[in-house]
Amino acid sequence: MADFTEDQLTQLKAAMQKRYIALQEEIRSELAHSNSGFDISLADNINNIPDDIDTALIDKQINEMRELEVSLKQFMELEFGDCIDCDGEIGFNRLMAYPSAQRCIQCQNQYEKTFPHESNPSL
Repeated sequence: MADFTEDQLTQLKAAMQKRYIALQEEIRSELAHSNSGFDISLADNINNIPDDIDTALIDKQINEMRELEVSLKQFMELEFGDCIDCDGEIGFNRLMAYPSAQRCIQCQNQYEKTFPHESNPSL
């Protein structure tokens, strides 16, 4: 695990939890404000999603929530804050800005150059 102080660890955990809740609220808001009054409990498959819902945005939010879940799991297992590519420290400021970051800045830049299509929505 990256070398963080107790105060930094507390701040990072709070930032992850806060972002997770914010993403949940954003998804609920998007679904609640659709013109068709979409009820998520009625969605048996992708064909039932109304046209006025921004599925790309929701897909992005869900993916970030999954990344946060992985980060929280790593946090609890004391494996948090290390880059998945180079094993270097991601850095406190980067994690505060983007709590689900899995790569350091340098590796993230290289990843985006190598896999530009990965940022496309999958929903």
